[in-house]
Amino acid sequence: MKIAFYAPLKSPRHPTPSGDRLMSRLMMEALARAGHQVSLVSELRSFLRSPQDIDDLRVAADAERERIEADWRTEGVPDCWFCYHPYYKAPDLLGPPLAHAHGIGYVTAEASYSARRDGQGWAAAQAALLDTLTAASVNISMTERDRIGILEGAPDARVERLPPFIDPTLFLANEPAPHPGRLVTVAMMRPGDKMDSYRMLAAALSRLLHLPFTLTIVGDGKARGEVEALFAPLGPGRVVWAGERSAEEMAALLSTSSLYVWPGCGEAYGLAYLEAQAAGLPVVAQAIAGVPEVVEHGRTGVLTPAGDVEAYAGAIAAFLADETRRQAMGAEARLFAGRERALQPAAVRLADILDRHVPVKSGASL
Repeated sequence: MKIAFYAPLKSPRHPTPSGDRLMSRLMMEALARAGHQVSLVSELRSFLRSPQDIDDLRVAADAERERIEADWRTEGVPDCWFCYHPYYKAPDLLGPPLAHAHGIGYVTAEASYSARRDGQGWAAAQAALLDTLTAASVNISMTERDRIGILEGAPDARVERLPPFIDPTLFLANEPAPHPGRLVTVAMMRPGDKMDSYRMLAAALSRLLHLPFTLTIVGDGKARGEVEALFAPLGPGRVVWAGERSAEEMAALLSTSSLYVWPGCGEAYGLAYLEAQAAGLPVVAQAIAGVPEVVEHGRTGVLTPAGDVEAYAGAIAAFLADETRRQAMGAEARLFAGRERALQPAAVRLADILDRHVPVKSGASL
């Protein structure tokens, strides 16, 4: 099929790295591997900071739809509109009316819905999202939490599961050569959930100063000063500040580490967990949010109860004390992320979903 791809929250070409940008790029690559002709149809960002922003966004969306339709008159109409990650703050104001007008399939991936947002001033945006999800040819959910949320709000919506995935090539290229006691984490330094995870990690490691370990932190951001202050009590020589790194540098760094540690407060799922596992690292995280979708407890890592700092510290200590167990879980992690959650199986799964729900020129309406 000829697929028009759109990511309203963040374009795959956005200059700032993030999990959203990476996943949208991976989704486009998986669709291409599945045999489809994929093109980025728009870079209009629809992120709403408040419900009142919708009026200005509608004006911009009207102009963008006119531009797209003009392109389609010369280049031809696609068979399908594929929208990645629409939710109440990032609505797709382009695809639904265009799909309806031209009788083509409409697909969402990683859409999310939570009724609790209705009482926070977002009821109109939420209702519009439910209409879109109900009428879509299919909605591809990457977590069970999102699948349940969609069906609770839109029981007639068509939903399929596609587990989170990565391109593991870079991480499989380096043979694991772990340094004993070398912990590593990869995360942006910003307020909110990321900072909550940094706080928990620092608190857990402060309980393990009797053990031999170092922590390499890959990442940067406007909250770096606050993050540095959190880890200062660990003392000199314990923390290596690696800053931002390229994908190649990241793969090399992970290959020489022994354990990936990131609590995962509020994580949708976290592609960094899969990258670390593909490099051969077991993970210590919390059983929270979407983390269990990318870490198999007892097989590729350990997931501790949400908010339990003592349990989290204990899980790290157990790995530091048992190299045989660490190696066994690391080998399983490499198989899990490097094969089961790789780009090619995702492409096969995507091809099957689209074949069943979006026949060429299906005339699906919204």
